[in-house]
Amino acid sequence: LAVAGLQFGVLGNEFSILRSPGSVVFRNGNWPIPGERIPDVAALSMGFSVKEDLSWPGLAVGNLFHRPRATVMVMVKGVDKLALPPGSVISYPLENRVYMVGKANSVFEDLSVTLRQLRNRLFQENSVLNSLPLNSLSRNNEVDLLFLSELQILHDISSLLSRHKHLAKDHSPDLYSLELAGLDEIGKRYGEDSEQFRDASKILVDALQKFADDMYNLYGGNAVVELVTVKSFDTSLVRKTRTILETKQTNTASPYNLAYKYNFEYSVVFNMVLWIMIALALAVIITSYNIWNMDPGYDSIIYRMTNQKIRMD
Repeated sequence: LAVAGLQFGVLGNEFSILRSPGSVVFRNGNWPIPGERIPDVAALSMGFSVKEDLSWPGLAVGNLFHRPRATVMVMVKGVDKLALPPGSVISYPLENRVYMVGKANSVFEDLSVTLRQLRNRLFQENSVLNSLPLNSLSRNNEVDLLFLSELQILHDISSLLSRHKHLAKDHSPDLYSLELAGLDEIGKRYGEDSEQFRDASKILVDALQKFADDMYNLYGGNAVVELVTVKSFDTSLVRKTRTILETKQTNTASPYNLAYKYNFEYSVVFNMVLWIMIALALAVIITSYNIWNMDPGYDSIIYRMTNQKIRMD
């Protein structure tokens, strides 16, 4: 299960772990992590393999036989870090670009997506407007409503999963990837030193804590909830496609005549080829042995058919 997809260069960011089960161990430390390796962190924490080894010391080896059933990643745009409660959250510096891509489950098709749907959802009786302290934020401002609508979507996601609990109890691991840009729009509209920006940041922290608790409890304490804060996107760091003709041919041959590095699929391909060759060799040997020791008078089907025809004549 995933919502959102992005690939941008990011500047001045933080990667935080809001909730994690005891089987996934994150170490405290100021170790920076490249943004493009965050999907690998999510994959390794859920027990999957990755193409390239991750040498980042923040993720330790946990319980291999008890892996989390879900990973929830929330990206907040417009702030380098949020004032999260100390002690309960582990944070790391984030470098380079972030890349996440996914496809939403059909159960989330009922969520509001257009501006009109979001506005109508906010002014319903069970919306977050009835429970959030707006303070300096206004119900009549489009930028404020955009920010509040993202909080409404967080609430609706956890509510949908609480009604469809079979999604959290199946044997398939789930991945949620969400991007929130409302705080960035408030910063552009009022300024980062404004009262509106400070109130929105505090409201967002409380909403993220509640969302993390809800998702963590829906999976029975067996889910990892991660937060990525992105101050700004640098379009110069966006990955661009290149043709083969543009690449420079470099001589990377080792003077020590070392073998090339195997990838993680080598052992699988090797075993498939090996055992198929052994099975074919045994089949040829057994077939040849049976043909060599066959009695044409009794074992040959040609003899039996011709013998019957002779007797009938």
